[in-house]
Amino acid sequence: MNTSDDSGRTVGPAVHLDAVASETARFVAALEGADLSAPVPGCPGWTLLDLVRHTGSVQRWFSVLLRQRVQEPPRSREVELRLPADEGGYGSWLTESAAEAAAACAVTDPDAPMWAWGADHHARFWVRRMLFETLVHRTDAESAVGIRPAIDRDLAADGVAEFLVNLPFATPFAPKVAHLRGDGETLRFRCTDTPAAHGDWLVRLRPDGFRAERRPVDTADTATADATVSGAAADLLLLLYGRLDRGSEAFERHGDEELLSRWFANSAF
Repeated sequence: MNTSDDSGRTVGPAVHLDAVASETARFVAALEGADLSAPVPGCPGWTLLDLVRHTGSVQRWFSVLLRQRVQEPPRSREVELRLPADEGGYGSWLTESAAEAAAACAVTDPDAPMWAWGADHHARFWVRRMLFETLVHRTDAESAVGIRPAIDRDLAADGVAEFLVNLPFATPFAPKVAHLRGDGETLRFRCTDTPAAHGDWLVRLRPDGFRAERRPVDTADTATADATVSGAAADLLLLLYGRLDRGSEAFERHGDEELLSRWFANSAF
């Protein structure tokens, strides 16, 4: 059953965990027969090998955080990675990374309080974050090997919410986010293929920062924001992560282009 809460969830932790496994499987499938030295367009300077190592390392690190139910920021990101002896073993290694995540989640209450860098200070934050790390990098891997990525609509809408709700808290590792301040300017991000309750967000820039909020369902569908970007949930997710350009035909834009430029120049993480 779909749920919603103050952290913007449109699907719950069980769905997130299942999707970590399925997204990892799709990632591994994209690696079959691939040259791991190939560049990854979505991650400039990275090879496919770098991408696999990063994704598996994140899954294993998050698994450690979940098992320990950390209550304060960890001092180190070092975990036992058990990297394969040769490149041919990286597909299996990534599969094992997702299995470790599943095992950690199986013994962790998703509602257990724990430290998280974002808006939701519960174990479920890390399961959701792990999903979108995996999903976005799965699309990176597919793009690198010439596969056109496809993303489930509901997961994509949830990913848009997860990105926008947590972005204000990302300054420790994405310092440019601190530049997203203003005097009440508003940006609207609208998924055109989902119910408005799950895919219509308004961001208001204030002198002390910003916050993303769901746009009221009963609001008339007019250009009430200073700048608006509309598109399918999957495309909007990839746009927010810098994998698509807002000038793409996939999007409709209205309003202040300078404001949009400022947003996208400072919102990457």
